[in-house]
Amino acid sequence: MRAAVLHAPGDVRVEEIAEPAITAPTDAIIRLSAACVCGSDLWPYRGIEPIDAPMPMGHEYVGVVEEVGSEVKNVKPGQFVVGSFATSDGTCEICLSGYPSSCVHRVFQSGTQAERALIANADGTLVPTPGMPDADLIPHLLAASDVLGTGWFGAVAAEAGPGRTVAVVGDGAVGLLAVLAAEQLGAERIIAMSRHASRQKLAREFGATDIVTERGDEGVAKIKELTGGLGAHSVVEAVGTQESMNQAIRSARPGGHVGFVGVNHDVTLSGEELFFSQVHLHGGPAPVRQYLPHLIDLIWQRKISPGKVFDLAVPLDEAAEAYKAMDERRAIKAMLTV
Repeated sequence: MRAAVLHAPGDVRVEEIAEPAITAPTDAIIRLSAACVCGSDLWPYRGIEPIDAPMPMGHEYVGVVEEVGSEVKNVKPGQFVVGSFATSDGTCEICLSGYPSSCVHRVFQSGTQAERALIANADGTLVPTPGMPDADLIPHLLAASDVLGTGWFGAVAAEAGPGRTVAVVGDGAVGLLAVLAAEQLGAERIIAMSRHASRQKLAREFGATDIVTERGDEGVAKIKELTGGLGAHSVVEAVGTQESMNQAIRSARPGGHVGFVGVNHDVTLSGEELFFSQVHLHGGPAPVRQYLPHLIDLIWQRKISPGKVFDLAVPLDEAAEAYKAMDERRAIKAMLTV
């Protein structure tokens, strides 16, 4: 089958690899309908995360179940499903507490930028849709498999809700969908931090009430200015850099909440600054599976359109161009049609 494989930084090739096969009774094989490139895929693409051997890429996916292991009961061949980037059994104490992305049997999904994929822990990972979706719903369902669920968790972790001002640091797909999530959760005011006109426009569509173009200390000062000198009640950090994390913490008021969902790389925090900031920090790998039933329902009823973050769609065979476009910030998020 065809799959996108990263051979070295900047070197993505679509090539023939072996078909997946059931190896455990809890596995499933799905035929991909669509996949996409994630911001976190750019870390190895840019050489920031080393790779030791050619690596099949992708962890966001929707498709049709083709085969299941003997112990799989919740999904069956022929069903259209949405899954998460972290597989989960759905039965361990951590899953039941609401954090399936830290399941004791977790496997980080890979290899979904392909024609078919093997999904471990299928019963606790895959969620069937009410039926076969119309073609125009597929991008929205694909967004639910990671970036929507991640943005949603960021907003939940930041305690976004009625009467609260939410600031979102980062205008990638996750940040933009955190804006959508904050709006759905009833936030009174939503401040999107963005320097790019196309992303500002989409943030407004998703519910942003204010746009801040400044970054760093200037961005913090602007948030304070907009909130009477206090800072935001809720801040979503959706980048994962030292600057963005500092900006998020410093933009929150005392007693505020920071939901951090950007994949962190070499971020260090000052204990003294944290102590005197009096902010709550909550984040990590988003428990996307926890939110999938609700998100799928919202999409199925056409109440939200998260797939608008896909501003580039190319066939799987053009995966290299999808990576290049995202690396060069010519695209917010690139979808691969299979």
